[in-house]
Amino acid sequence: MLTVLEKARKDPDSMKGRILKVARRIFGEYGFHGTTTRMIAQEVGIDISTLYYHWGEKGELYEAVILDINEDLRRKLSEVEQVIHGRPLAERMSISIDMMTDYLFECPEISNIVLFQYFGKTRYRSSLDIQVPELISDIARSMNLCGRRGKVPAAARMKVLTIMNAIHSFISGENFFRPMLNLGRKEYIQLVKMTLKHILIPAFERGQEGSPGEGEYAL
Repeated sequence: MLTVLEKARKDPDSMKGRILKVARRIFGEYGFHGTTTRMIAQEVGIDISTLYYHWGEKGELYEAVILDINEDLRRKLSEVEQVIHGRPLAERMSISIDMMTDYLFECPEISNIVLFQYFGKTRYRSSLDIQVPELISDIARSMNLCGRRGKVPAAARMKVLTIMNAIHSFISGENFFRPMLNLGRKEYIQLVKMTLKHILIPAFERGQEGSPGEGEYAL
């Protein structure tokens, strides 16, 4: 039997699917504590009882949003891995930055929710706390920053966090940074990608010159 989330993903135009789509956006704008089920119901154009019928309490809907995001991220990372497999490090990074930045700018609620979850003063513990470390390890392996099997070293995971946190920050901060830079959205996105590549690719290539196990950085 399909779960409620699986039903919503299978039929995005259904009531469950419509509620999920709106919930992703509003949780991304206001965070868990700043969002109410009434806000979501009003945006969908339904009464609160209909929302509860399809999704239950706010926490259950938020959990579904987190799982939905995790599934989307896994699918996108799999797509990226197929493209970058076997390429030199600089190409892997350049392509990964392009694909993930474009994707996350199209789905800004992902970056917003991740940053709300980890840097907010109050936290709602959810499955995101479990899934994100797994995603970080998957990215490290796909970028060939470590071996394909066994435990992923902390140094490799830190490199992935550096990339992802930079992208998330530029996306969540767009409404603040873009006017400051006096840029249109298209120009801003291009500059974000160019800046990330300019800073991160040379740094990662220098890190590849020595053995992965050398120095204090190997953990």
